[in-house]
Amino acid sequence: MKFSPYYLFLLLILFVGCNTKNEIKSQFTSLKPQETNIFFQNNLTEAKNSNVLLYEYFYNGGGVAISDFNGDEKLDIYLSSNMEENKLYLNRGNFKFEDISDISNTKGINGPWKTGVTAVDINSDGRMDIYVCYSGKVKDERRKNQLFLNMGNNEDGTPIFTEVAGLYGLDSAAYSNQGYFFDYDKDGDLDMLLLNHNPNSLPVLGVPKTKVLLKEDQPLTGLRLYEQRERYFYDVTAKKNINGSSLSYGLGIALSDFNNDGWIDFYVSNDYTIPDYLYINNRSGDFENKLQESMSLTSHFSMGNDTSDINNDGHIDLMTLDMLPEDNKRQKLLQAPDNYNLFDLNIKSGFHFQYMRNMLQINNGNGTFSEVGQMMGVSNTDWSWAALFADFNNDGWQDLFVSNGYKRDYTNRDFLNYMENFIDNKNSNINSKDVLEIINNMPSSNVSNYIYKNQKGKDFKNVTESWGIKSFTNSNGAAYGDLDGDGDLDLVVNNINAPIGMYRNNVNNSKNYLQVKLEGDKNNLQAIGARVNLYHSGKQQSKEQFPTRGYLSTVSPILHFGVGELKKIDSLEVKWGNGKISIQKQVNVNQIITLNHKDAEIRENIESLEKTLFERKTNTLEYTHQVKDILDFNRQRLLHYQPSYEGPVVIKGDLNQDKRDDLIIGGGKGQEIKVWIQQLDGKFKQKVSSDFIKNKKGVITGLELFDVDLDGDLDLFASYGGYHNFNENSEELSDAIYINSGNGEFKKTKKVFAKQGSGVAKSTDLNQDGSPDIFVAGSIIPGSYPYHFPNKLLLNDGSGNLIIDQDNSETVNEVMGIVKDALWIDLNFDGLEDLILVGEWMPITVFLNQKGKLKKQSNYFSTKKTQNGWWNTIEVGDFNNDGHVDLIIGNEGTNNAFNSSLNHPVQIHFDDFDQNGSVDPILSYYIQGKSYPLATRDEILGQWVALKSTYPSYESYAKTDLESLLKDHITENTKIWKAPEMRSMLLMSQKDGYKIQYLPDEVQRSPLKSIVISDLNLDGNQDLILAGNRTENALKIGRNEANYGTILLGDGKGDFKTLPPFESGLIFKGSVSSMLEINNTLYIGRCNEELMIFSRNEN
Repeated sequence: MKFSPYYLFLLLILFVGCNTKNEIKSQFTSLKPQETNIFFQNNLTEAKNSNVLLYEYFYNGGGVAISDFNGDEKLDIYLSSNMEENKLYLNRGNFKFEDISDISNTKGINGPWKTGVTAVDINSDGRMDIYVCYSGKVKDERRKNQLFLNMGNNEDGTPIFTEVAGLYGLDSAAYSNQGYFFDYDKDGDLDMLLLNHNPNSLPVLGVPKTKVLLKEDQPLTGLRLYEQRERYFYDVTAKKNINGSSLSYGLGIALSDFNNDGWIDFYVSNDYTIPDYLYINNRSGDFENKLQESMSLTSHFSMGNDTSDINNDGHIDLMTLDMLPEDNKRQKLLQAPDNYNLFDLNIKSGFHFQYMRNMLQINNGNGTFSEVGQMMGVSNTDWSWAALFADFNNDGWQDLFVSNGYKRDYTNRDFLNYMENFIDNKNSNINSKDVLEIINNMPSSNVSNYIYKNQKGKDFKNVTESWGIKSFTNSNGAAYGDLDGDGDLDLVVNNINAPIGMYRNNVNNSKNYLQVKLEGDKNNLQAIGARVNLYHSGKQQSKEQFPTRGYLSTVSPILHFGVGELKKIDSLEVKWGNGKISIQKQVNVNQIITLNHKDAEIRENIESLEKTLFERKTNTLEYTHQVKDILDFNRQRLLHYQPSYEGPVVIKGDLNQDKRDDLIIGGGKGQEIKVWIQQLDGKFKQKVSSDFIKNKKGVITGLELFDVDLDGDLDLFASYGGYHNFNENSEELSDAIYINSGNGEFKKTKKVFAKQGSGVAKSTDLNQDGSPDIFVAGSIIPGSYPYHFPNKLLLNDGSGNLIIDQDNSETVNEVMGIVKDALWIDLNFDGLEDLILVGEWMPITVFLNQKGKLKKQSNYFSTKKTQNGWWNTIEVGDFNNDGHVDLIIGNEGTNNAFNSSLNHPVQIHFDDFDQNGSVDPILSYYIQGKSYPLATRDEILGQWVALKSTYPSYESYAKTDLESLLKDHITENTKIWKAPEMRSMLLMSQKDGYKIQYLPDEVQRSPLKSIVISDLNLDGNQDLILAGNRTENALKIGRNEANYGTILLGDGKGDFKTLPPFESGLIFKGSVSSMLEINNTLYIGRCNEELMIFSRNEN
């Protein structure tokens, strides 16, 4: 078949067009060694004396440093090799590099064990020097860190270095990972943090031994702070509040001014169970570890880290990496079962709440951070090393690169069993040949690096494949810089036993940029510690000058800002380390702008003196809720949270008819109900009732004030429930009515209720007979989650007797799930209050009151989005000022691993699958499109022993999805509940019904369990105070504690604006179960914590 020239021309156009389209589609192009002339590989040779069993950091990899070493304004590359020679490559343009390692004298010791590399101008001569760290189980003299001082270029333009670490006091023989230079004391010169690690694995220690070791300073293994004085560095660690003990497994340090006070702080990532540290500069030459005050939880095996302002709010956020895989198979192969005894031991030893996953800590600007890694989509990247935030697509938002991989799956559960059996068979008599045999049986795996696109600060999208980064290597150190000078950031990655990853960025001219080069003061020419703020169109970006970041590496010192389609920047501000400020206005884009410290001005630092909306007050009520000595997982291994850890219940009402609200708190097992009467001056005085003391064996799960006996004062209905060590027929599960004597003292009635645990209780006059009736929810049956006692409707006979309404009770039990809250409200304007129920594994359910008879409505709000969730609470307001009912409903939130949706809901299958007389609740959720059980193999077999023959190995279980697990075990008795909706929401009244309006992302970070509606700013519109959290989840889920108290200011039209935490003044920690407001004062009830009190500041 012949083609005319015309058709050949069309085919050529189509071919070129397709290729062009494909090129544009890929953000990065991977360049081969033959294209760049960089033939470096970090080769590791396993041998009897060099392997991961003898040195656990064997596969931790090498680093990358990107900087201009010869002053030609092109960025060069230095690479560290663990066992061979380091390499320095000069940039010759157009991604061509020249190896000058030999002539430059920068190869380091030929042999183990080189680690991190730092590019720094150590002597402020304008030439970049190189600091190389050493570690490994070698002799001290072969483990001394090296400082290659740049002596300038030879006649060929090649930089020549000489090794001078000893002359500067930096030739440490510690087990070092990385050196970080910064000016911690603001004396104008650079000091250094040396990140070290213990070369031996961490044993299980008791509390006393741990506390002793933490106090012992160990220079060879512990973190060190070096202070520079006249070009010499002195170790001053022992004089500071910095932990330099042998319990150090440091893998990353993040330098930043976390609290915006102009002084440099730092975060330390520690491997194993050793806690991380957040050291805040006290501005007096020392640091304070503020980790536990600032962060509710951290990564368990914390590895590399990075800082950046990822949501462009002017506060620096933090990312720490861990080793949780993305896919189910590797999760089940590598993840150990939850060990609560060890976890508790670590907490008692002073460690923090640590969980195996990446953590993205959002800086709230008030000294606290909210962890949102799962919600933002960056929690699971496998065995990860370098985290690097940078704007790779020039859209004005910081994207995220994560290097990934470990040559051997050292934590593979089948391998650990094999190794244990191998050693037992050898009677622990192991020789070097046996060691190699063990290593050869250790599984190998290659996993891909990850790159995520920042979606305007709301979340991150995995674009690894579409951006051209996906490749299966074992990668470690990484760095970025504009290697070809085209206005976008290229990427260099150090791989094990493979060529480096060299990724050319292809943004080019599609989006604009601004690059900032800083020239600092005489002893800090790099201006390390400076912050650059870029302002445009009412928005801002912030970056700090700390080139040593990520993992073992140093990025380009030229700060890079993507600005999208902008042609000009409104203003550019530099806050130099010594407090001076430089400002440039109306700055053109697509250039490198150089700003010099000598042109900066001294400006008065005006600190804000504005009061926060709320201020914490002393707990004058002296109340602490208690849940003692209980671990629900010992009773039901497959629970996903501990039902015992609920409460306290806090309510208010006028108990003595003085028109002032009084306070009632119902506590945990062994705590009596407590009453405080408000006095004339607004203070509270406790009122003791002996019957409360007599009935303190149970757990209060609900309180409701209403006039039971129609004598004009408020009586008290108390729901008793709880999980604890109760059984289905425990005496402690019987509800009670307490009659008010008229002054706030209560007497228990003789009414005996069934031993059926209850939860929330809400009253109304259901049948309009003038006597208040009450709905009471059934609570979880102890030991049988998620089965629950029946809900009930109790009618008041007019004499104070509450009698079960059988018909209505049957109706309110038509709903499946565990009722957590209830609301009586007239929805259809017929003058009768209707009932709305919300709860766990159930939809938002409406029962219309039809002349005293409740009738369940099918999908009353006409949307699938109000279907099954883990609903916690419901309140009523009028947020759009239309005179009609609006609803706010608190749900679990989206900051979890479940990613639940209509097509991919979280599910629970429950039955007595192993026929041993107890309930087996199997929770499952979707991972990469398929539903899998949450439980590990050990946890499933611990509950369901008969499956051991079905799953003889971890590999066999790792391949099993939910359908395969339950295929032959589901019977007609098996119940299946689903929860596709996890978002907290508003139901806004409209002319034709209700409109769903999801609450802001800040609210979705945690379970929403308590709501206060109030006009906080006195503008006539209803505002919201929202709290919650859940702290006692299964360990693989972890604490969900990202909400420190959120305030939403309403505009009266149904929209809300989040008040920044540093303006609200609220900091609630722990699990908030109840919250109310009396006289502009908040009372916050927290599980297992003291009552918190916050008062509104006067304007």
